[in-house]
Amino acid sequence: MQVASQHGIFASYDDIWLLDAIRTPFADYNGALGVNSPTDMGIAVAKTLLARQPGIKPSVGHVFAGNMAQASFDAYMLPRHITLYAGLPLHVPSTLTQRICGTGIELLMQAADQVSLGRMNAGLCVGTESMSRNPMVAYTHRTGFKLGKVEFGDFLWEALTDPAIGCSMGQTAETLARQYRISRDEADQFAVRSFERALSAREAGHLKNEVISLQTVRFDMPGYQPRELSIRHHDATPLMHDSHPRPTTKSTLTALPAVFGGVQTAGNSAAIVDGASAALIGNRKTLLECNTQPLAKIRAISVVGVPPEIMGMGPAAAIRLLIEKTGLSLQEIGCFEINEAFAAQCLAVMRELSLDEGIVNLSGGAIAIGHPLAATGLRQVQTLARQMVRDHLQYGIASACIGGGQGIAILLEHPNNRK
Repeated sequence: MQVASQHGIFASYDDIWLLDAIRTPFADYNGALGVNSPTDMGIAVAKTLLARQPGIKPSVGHVFAGNMAQASFDAYMLPRHITLYAGLPLHVPSTLTQRICGTGIELLMQAADQVSLGRMNAGLCVGTESMSRNPMVAYTHRTGFKLGKVEFGDFLWEALTDPAIGCSMGQTAETLARQYRISRDEADQFAVRSFERALSAREAGHLKNEVISLQTVRFDMPGYQPRELSIRHHDATPLMHDSHPRPTTKSTLTALPAVFGGVQTAGNSAAIVDGASAALIGNRKTLLECNTQPLAKIRAISVVGVPPEIMGMGPAAAIRLLIEKTGLSLQEIGCFEINEAFAAQCLAVMRELSLDEGIVNLSGGAIAIGHPLAATGLRQVQTLARQMVRDHLQYGIASACIGGGQGIAILLEHPNNRK
């Protein structure tokens, strides 16, 4: 099935750099981070990143925050509170953005656009998500409850259904499994590889500059109410690693029941986790003034719409648009990060683009690591950039499918690795 990419949004950049990026450990649903609002996770990761790059802090002109589900009563204030409690000056403004699973990359595009327009020299991007605190909601009961009709819905579950097509995101993955003849065995084996690669990356120390250590901490701001990040543990040990990656065998996955009547199970779909990611981007002026070593250069970003019933093919269309507009070939791309919303979906994209699994998600993906919606794109981009440094690769692409039928992709370049 050919996924077209002639139309969509494409932006190229001559002077945008990924200066630094970090993330929290991603913690399992109702686990160590489950009691925290996304605001406080966002503050923690933003504050730590700014402390790591103090020379860039004065250049930050705007905070671009991403979050999907409103998981606290002060959700409207999320971007502003991240800005203030992370220690940026009062005059620095902020915005909230959502493009579902593409939110993290969307934040980078918005920041890159503003820097390119000369409105600032550097921007801070923060994606944060509490899946554990997705609410139980009732949208139509403002005027009261009818007798015997008290109806509440689980936002975490119901939000995964697209009423335009009358099915869930998982069922769109099953559609792709049928179209690309992906078997349950292949989906489970893909998941095993994701877990193996995530554990190998941790053991090899590849995440030491990416994942920060978290412990219970209070955020004070003179003249304002304090906030707090709380780590729910049975002991005082800081949270240092992603909690979902674990030794996983094929037989373990095979024993799990299908969730949508096909190849997808809880074990070969993206894990439900809580977490936050942050990135600093800027121009060469900031780079030189701060004397920092950037992770990569941001070359281009694309966003494309696809049919909602095959929303999982969004990355194929977005990647094709990047390739067409930049004049590169897929063979020139040294590694890819394609979000593992579902095993069948990711495998279908790889088959559509004829990608070798040996260059896709080399440090594991969302099946093993987890998928805190707004934080994932920033996680993918920093993982990709560090993979490019380790393997001396010039080009890399990160991409994600987006519920409702979209795809987003970002092209990174490491100029020092030019061939």
